[in-house]
Amino acid sequence: MYNQLRHGQWIEKKVAAVEAKIAPVLKRIERNVDRQQWKTLAAYREHGVSEIHLQASTGYGYDDLGRETFEKVFASLFGAEQALVRPNIISGTHAIAACLYGVLRPGDELIYLTGRPYDTLHQVIGKECDGSGSLADLGIAYREIPLTSAGRIDWDAFREAVSARTRMIGIQRSRGYADRPSFTISDIRDMVERVREICPKAVIFVDNCYGEFVEEVEPTQVGADLVAGSLIKNPGGGLAKSGGYIAGKAKWVERAASRLVAPGIGVEGGATHGYLRDYYQGLFLAPHVVGEALKGAVFAAAFLEELGFKTSPSWEETRTDIIQQIHLGSAELLVAFCQGIQSASPIDAHILPVPSAMPGYRDEVIMAAGTFVQGASIELSADGPLRPPYIAFMQGGLTYSHVKIGIVQALDHMAETGHIAFERGNE
Repeated sequence: MYNQLRHGQWIEKKVAAVEAKIAPVLKRIERNVDRQQWKTLAAYREHGVSEIHLQASTGYGYDDLGRETFEKVFASLFGAEQALVRPNIISGTHAIAACLYGVLRPGDELIYLTGRPYDTLHQVIGKECDGSGSLADLGIAYREIPLTSAGRIDWDAFREAVSARTRMIGIQRSRGYADRPSFTISDIRDMVERVREICPKAVIFVDNCYGEFVEEVEPTQVGADLVAGSLIKNPGGGLAKSGGYIAGKAKWVERAASRLVAPGIGVEGGATHGYLRDYYQGLFLAPHVVGEALKGAVFAAAFLEELGFKTSPSWEETRTDIIQQIHLGSAELLVAFCQGIQSASPIDAHILPVPSAMPGYRDEVIMAAGTFVQGASIELSADGPLRPPYIAFMQGGLTYSHVKIGIVQALDHMAETGHIAFERGNE
């Protein structure tokens, strides 16, 4: 492998040193994978999953035993009263939007506790009545509470913002494209407790994208009323070709389902076509695949820190999602890094990604995503908006080996194109 890289000799030595350093962290990740795998197997056995549950339904999809059982398995793993897991949820944003529209009514207010949410939600929230069908268009108010300079919750600002109209509190677990740490389950537990004290009647919603199976429990197990995410991220285990989930208290899941489908149908209908086998197998593999992605992220952080780049989380930090943030400092380095990752992809490795406008994003975005499932961020990908401080957001990796290859190939590409010099001070 290293003989095919321009700087392979130096890289091989550095890889060996980095892997020796991170070995204890990788062992901790593997122990968590064992715990998560045990829980997943126990849920499958508890609900008596069998061959009949893997069969497809068509048409209206009423009385789909496989779908109903899968959603019970999913709810068990999340400590939720109910779960909705469907192929017609096309993305995490779609799942989140179903929750927001399902709970909120004209005159209500949504407050995002964790600052500005992910870019693709901005148009869902909206700014004014423009006929788009956004929350603003329906007369639903919105506020966001900027984080403190230390990246923590501003509780004084939250107390001042809360009003009689406040109906829903949004928490984004992952950092998205923000330059701030992701929030751990311990952080979310504290948030839930304090929100209950300040605004006891509010529905607490958590955007759980990128976080599933990273820690021992999920936000619904520390008091959140509702969570949502995408199956082409962590819980699909790399096999789900589409879909998303909503889980939490039955009342709110059913309201989200009514918004997703139609009142009167809600959770009862929805054909699964040929998806169930992939869903069951993907969810079973999810703890292992998430573990591989986490190990790859630790390796990436350690290697890049050796080269002087700032990373978040650092290789030693506790992780709550699969996203690795890399401060590259310039548009040229960001583009070169993503192009290097693309060149190590199993699909479209010959394609050279360039920054471009994308729906839902306010800046041009560079995306490296040579994935088997389009947009699947449980597979190795890297992207970032073309705006200062030019941060790459790397996530996923079905195998640790692939992430490692992707990183060394990206760095070799960056050196080959003249954007970094490996040997300077590193001989």
